[in-house]
Amino acid sequence: ESVADAADDDAYPIAADVGLDPFSREAYDHLESTYREQGRRDLFSAITDRDHLRVTSYVVDVGRGVGVLHAEDDGTPKERLVGSWMGGMLRELDSRGRKNPQAFSYDGVLSQGNGVATVVEDASQHADLLRRLLNVPDERRVKLDKGIGMDLDTQLIVISNPDLDAELDRHAERGDADPLKALKRRLSKHEFRYLTNRRLEARLLRREIAGATAVEDGSVGASGAAAPDAGDGRDRDPGAAPLSVAVRESDGTVAEREIAPHAIGAAALYAVVTRLDADDLPGDLDLIETAELYETGEVRRGDDAVTVADVDLAEGDGRNGIPVTYARDAVADLLSSTADRSHPELPVERVITPTDVLDALADGLVDAPVFSRAEAAEFDGRREPVATQIRERQREDVIDAILAAETVSAETVAEYVEHVYAWDDDDPTERGRADEAPDPLAMKVFETETLGRFDESDYRGTDPGRAVESFRRERVIRGLTRYAWRNRGDAFSVDDVELAEVPELKAVIDANDLADVKRRFPDLDPAAWADPPADTETERVKAETIDRLCDRGYTPASAELTSRAVMEQVRKEWPDIDGERAGDAGPSDGAGPDGGGDPWD
Repeated sequence: ESVADAADDDAYPIAADVGLDPFSREAYDHLESTYREQGRRDLFSAITDRDHLRVTSYVVDVGRGVGVLHAEDDGTPKERLVGSWMGGMLRELDSRGRKNPQAFSYDGVLSQGNGVATVVEDASQHADLLRRLLNVPDERRVKLDKGIGMDLDTQLIVISNPDLDAELDRHAERGDADPLKALKRRLSKHEFRYLTNRRLEARLLRREIAGATAVEDGSVGASGAAAPDAGDGRDRDPGAAPLSVAVRESDGTVAEREIAPHAIGAAALYAVVTRLDADDLPGDLDLIETAELYETGEVRRGDDAVTVADVDLAEGDGRNGIPVTYARDAVADLLSSTADRSHPELPVERVITPTDVLDALADGLVDAPVFSRAEAAEFDGRREPVATQIRERQREDVIDAILAAETVSAETVAEYVEHVYAWDDDDPTERGRADEAPDPLAMKVFETETLGRFDESDYRGTDPGRAVESFRRERVIRGLTRYAWRNRGDAFSVDDVELAEVPELKAVIDANDLADVKRRFPDLDPAAWADPPADTETERVKAETIDRLCDRGYTPASAELTSRAVMEQVRKEWPDIDGERAGDAGPSDGAGPDGGGDPWD
């Protein structure tokens, strides 16, 4: 027979060494007196009966196990720490000539944090409390009043900028007589820097603006509604996802405001870039590449990749820069006003674009008291590379939407790769009949029509010229060979390869450039995009593009603004773009005509 079976619960009471809060202590004493007068012998069991227990489950939350004292909170030290006596309640309660703990508010930070953690935010604003907190962590008890105390079980967390150090050291010249010496000895100091990861900063900024956290499922607004999922990786990026926020207007009505795709990402990237040490960038990376390195762990340059292990990151990164609260307040100001733009059918004035956000952040630097003049000037100079990066992201969105129906399928690329391998080895392709030779015409059509990289002058009939041969061997075959080497040890077959994972082939599947647009839509007129004439190719392409952008998380208003901004830049480049072939500079030049990278790099 086990010890557990032999034990009698009534014969072996469990001793718990724990103190009760004053309110529960009062209730316990009252019940004990009542049951003792009734002659009950099992006093503890009677007192702790479920009929007397108000709390049957305990969920830690702010105010219920986690106490937070904000910078703007005020009141006497006792009110901020534990709470206050309520005069009206004292008159109502039968306190028998003394203060009844039931009449205590328990709304101080220590009361709220009793059980888990007590957080003092911006502690330099509450330096007077730190002296009173001197013995609280050691004694684990705090007084409500004379003779009335409350047991504490909380971890004190003090958050402050460096100003707190000066406050704590103001009596340092007294030496051993320093009244804050014991407190400083008890404080375990940890330095926390600003985030240097754009994705994490975007998550934090979304939460600061509207409490939005579920960005993995699309954009989440203040109402908790998710925007349509576009289904690609950018929509799972909290910086690229849009945000919908309900804002109360001056007349009392509630209006929906849209923070357009990439606007949160623009603010997050700008904040991160200002936190980097420009004088100590790793390797030959620029600010944007360094931010990408912090986010993804690597930066790709053609066939090579620079990883975190390859460089020494600056020790000063994250110490200074734009705080998230500054970006939050700038966006909040934009939400409370309407933009100076209009459209006959769409509420474009209610859309906050990435440009709006970057302009607000940069323009407010001079007047912000948290930045010195030198910092404001330096941070303002970092706006343009961020703006350029965001414009590139918007450009990708619009061009991909224009060419969505023309995108090369993975199956088409795989078939082309099989033929290239068979051509290089002079072996029959395994695709189709076993004795079927590589189809030179299929390869030529793919390279001239699908890729738009070569034209008739690069072939002798269907036989490839030197440039085409170099492209097939150096770009296609070598790219797959590198992929096979990185995955060595596994059986390698083109049919088993996820082509989207091969960097050298990925761009062929999901990347487009302006040359592709001009080749497929030769009558498109970017200058007429804002108001295209009826029954034109421009009108048809624009309507389809707006619809596809809306399927990917944009609204008609933000899609209109974004596509207009992109086409305003495109119209300047359009006359110089060769729509006959995408790579006038040659197969290994490494840059497309619109400034983007070679789609096979």
